[in-house]
Amino acid sequence: MHIPDNYLSPSTCAALGAAVAPVWALSVKKVKKEITKAKMPLLGIGASFSFLMMMFNVPLPGGTTGHAVGGTLLAILLGPFSACISVSVALLIQALFFGDGGILSFGANCFNMAFVLPFVGYFVYKFIKDRVRTEKGEFIGIAVGSYIGINAAALCAAIEFGIQPLLFKDAAGHALYSPYPLSVSIPAMLIPHLLVAGVVEAVFTVAIFAFIKKVSPGTIYEGAKEKSKAIYGLLAALILMTPLGLLATGTAWGEWGADEIQEVVSNGQALGFIPQGMQNGFSFEAMMPDYSVGGIPEIAGYILSAVAGVALLLILFKIISSLKKANHSVHE
Repeated sequence: MHIPDNYLSPSTCAALGAAVAPVWALSVKKVKKEITKAKMPLLGIGASFSFLMMMFNVPLPGGTTGHAVGGTLLAILLGPFSACISVSVALLIQALFFGDGGILSFGANCFNMAFVLPFVGYFVYKFIKDRVRTEKGEFIGIAVGSYIGINAAALCAAIEFGIQPLLFKDAAGHALYSPYPLSVSIPAMLIPHLLVAGVVEAVFTVAIFAFIKKVSPGTIYEGAKEKSKAIYGLLAALILMTPLGLLATGTAWGEWGADEIQEVVSNGQALGFIPQGMQNGFSFEAMMPDYSVGGIPEIAGYILSAVAGVALLLILFKIISSLKKANHSVHE
């Protein structure tokens, strides 16, 4: 679901960036007011969970791959505005250091995965939880909310892809950016997410929430005991398991490089051309592209990338926490 650069026009990227900017501004304001200095590092832990979940690629129908995001999980644990900040920072680290998602399309990716996903997932969760006031109702809300949240984000991405050939064409009538219309992009994105990726998101979300609720209820409920060691232990375990994401072969739909898109088959026919906007568009070389490190085995590079990403996120939010003035507000 990470949209690379040059799949969306610069104007589309600008519009989506402008749309998510006020959400960021409100989220920062809410976090400053509601998250205490002591709780601030939890945003780094949440961002780390999201970062790692996005490294676990799974095979999807059609020969592509996908992954969980964890946006609903973070919204439930920290609140949707805090989740927006955490996922946005995770996406920024992925784009800058690992080339996962574009620089120009950063706003679009945040709109889908840091805004639509956690807010839709959270409000579906709350709707169910408030009406089924049992532990079973809570977990049903978590599963359904996370499933609907990621599919809502996938639908948004599909629409963003699909409007490109309608709006931006060259003199020969070829698409300048993403070449697939809505009739192709929507089923190509939604069917695999409805069948597989949404289920993976729900399973991850329920499992991690249940683990945190058991070992460190203070992370969720005010006044309960918080055991951060168990949570860091879970992060370490996830880091060691990230190479499982390498088992899924193929490229995620809509994330092909310019060198391979002309060979992509849709409706039984290869595209046959490289859109000019993709061929001559913005280029950025990440330090550890595709979570790899030159000169070392792929598995070791993947683990090292996971360690580096998590370390960056934890350190960043620790610094933010140290700069934050102490307050006595609490997240409810």
